[in-house]
Amino acid sequence: MSSGDQLDVLVLGGGIVGLAVAWRARQRGMSVAVLERNTVGGATSRVAAGMLAPVAEVEFGDAGARILDLGLRSAELWPAFAAELEAVAGVDVGLLRTGSLLLARDEDDARELERQLAYRQSLRLPVERLLSSQAREREHALAPTVRLALEVPDDHSVDPRLVLGALAHACVAAGVQVREHSPVERVDVEGLNVASPGRVVGVTLAGGERIAAEHLVIAAGPWSGTIDGLPEHARVPVRPVKGQILRLRDPSGAGLLQRVLRFRGGYLVPRADGRYVLGATVEERGFAELPTAGGVYELLRFAQELVPGVAELEIEELAVGFRPGTPDNSPIVGRGALDGLVWATGHYRNGILLAPLTAELVLEALTGATAGVS
Repeated sequence: MSSGDQLDVLVLGGGIVGLAVAWRARQRGMSVAVLERNTVGGATSRVAAGMLAPVAEVEFGDAGARILDLGLRSAELWPAFAAELEAVAGVDVGLLRTGSLLLARDEDDARELERQLAYRQSLRLPVERLLSSQAREREHALAPTVRLALEVPDDHSVDPRLVLGALAHACVAAGVQVREHSPVERVDVEGLNVASPGRVVGVTLAGGERIAAEHLVIAAGPWSGTIDGLPEHARVPVRPVKGQILRLRDPSGAGLLQRVLRFRGGYLVPRADGRYVLGATVEERGFAELPTAGGVYELLRFAQELVPGVAELEIEELAVGFRPGTPDNSPIVGRGALDGLVWATGHYRNGILLAPLTAELVLEALTGATAGVS
């Protein structure tokens, strides 16, 4: 890529959102490049569990309602999105349509599940109340101490690492220029004065190279708020929310669980090959990268109380990731305060789920169809 050539779209961030945006933009005939500060798919998206769970994740309040609407819309896109990726890349992306179980460990949890059930029913969302015996009929590995469960049949999961590999392949095959180890020093802005909002014209890399672009899409996850060069009024409030997560493996293969399990303090997500993702803590600790004994202990303790067989699983990986949070944890997607600036960040716990819809919304913003959502 020549520094003198102006791109149609320059994407900052090589996670699932940035790659999905780049792929869709290239499919529309735009010249596109992705700049990734480290390795493509090596940060937040790689650590994610991959739940496609708008119904299980729904929260009370106006922000919760907005996120639910976005999540339901994006969940509808996922089967076709996954099939298209698989056709282009020639690999399975691990989409499992097995549903989720929300579990109660004790009476306090059971009361909260009843409240959650009533809320979902008021929204006419598909959910079923299960007694302990009914839950254990559907998932035989559950402990008899489970008090109550809710089944969400339409919440599924995908393997983000497989998706990232497929997206990276699809981007390169389509002609997207992907550059790793390319940290941005600053965003370049021109025409900023009282008579004009100013315009983004590209970026300068840490080594001094300048790259010109008509549109700049910032999809840098929790690092979106740390990029220099933007005036204060054009920034967005994104913070890192730390999560510790374990990857486990059953040496005897798949079969311990079929559904995603969610419980107070964590979740357990099965993969088709007998691996499981156990997570995740929620910690407001900035970019503190090291895992802690307390965080791992709590995850394992809660999971083993509900699924005793977890104790027999092998630990393959312990990782720390950072979710991009906003003040109300709603995503910020669409045109920014400067001409040429587009945001695709702040997805908090729903980046994997919202990637297909985010790509569509960003394309609409790039073509002038809408201002996006925030």
